[in-house]
Amino acid sequence: MSAAATQHRAPAASPSAHPAGGAGARPPAQAVMARAGGENFPVASRLLGGRRRRHLLAIYGFARLVDELGDSAPGDRLAALDELEDELAAMYAGTTPEDALLCELQRTVRDCRLPIEPLRRLIEANRQDQRVCRYRTFDELRGYCALSAEPVGELVLHVFGAATPERLALSAKVCCALQLAEHWQDVAEDYRHGRIYIPGEDLERFGVREPELGAPVASPGLVALIEFEAIRARRLLDEGTPLIWSLAGGARIAVAAFVAGGRCALGAVSAAGARLLAGAPRASRAAIALETMRLLVRGGA
Repeated sequence: MSAAATQHRAPAASPSAHPAGGAGARPPAQAVMARAGGENFPVASRLLGGRRRRHLLAIYGFARLVDELGDSAPGDRLAALDELEDELAAMYAGTTPEDALLCELQRTVRDCRLPIEPLRRLIEANRQDQRVCRYRTFDELRGYCALSAEPVGELVLHVFGAATPERLALSAKVCCALQLAEHWQDVAEDYRHGRIYIPGEDLERFGVREPELGAPVASPGLVALIEFEAIRARRLLDEGTPLIWSLAGGARIAVAAFVAGGRCALGAVSAAGARLLAGAPRASRAAIALETMRLLVRGGA
């Protein structure tokens, strides 16, 4: 966690009859995986073949489960995250997990030799969400993305046997940009949940007050601010895009789809303008598919 990040008490969880922090408080695997269709990019293209597609879905399932526990688990969310990390450690030690999503992940861990540390960082990101709901600087926000997004790219590269230091560095930029795109899409929703990911220094620079993030229509200052953030995220995404052409086969297709989804999401954010707060702006699947093909065929020029 960034030492300079603003500390706040996280929004309280809703009361529930389910046991706090226990496995019974978790959403069913089907409900977790159903979220895949709402992501900015295809989680696991059918073009990748059954084995690799299953591995990517297993990674997604774990990452989404961690987010669900951190965002909406009833009771003590930190305890729920601690329990999940204990189960993860036991799984790596050879214990067969009871959770269906962890069972899928265990197969992927074994087949692809996934390291445990990226998975632990995803859990730590959600712990940070319980303690920190404001970021003062862009560097602090990038530090959060290093926990919440970059591990996913690292795990994907391990699935394809392509996790070299050079590729990991490029993947970190792509994943950070994808996380930023999601933040700029969800400004109003995050604000309703008590979280603001726009750096405080940027709010001040553009003269935007926090209550404006919950208004029905985005103010001109907020529109300008989000366009500034979108341009910064787009630049970061472009810096990581050479990752595509360092790969081959299914790995190239998968990463091209991720980059295309990020580009289209940021385009939708910019196009939303004053309507940004009315609902998360999303790109169509057709637009993402066309951008993916453009990246693969024309080299993204």
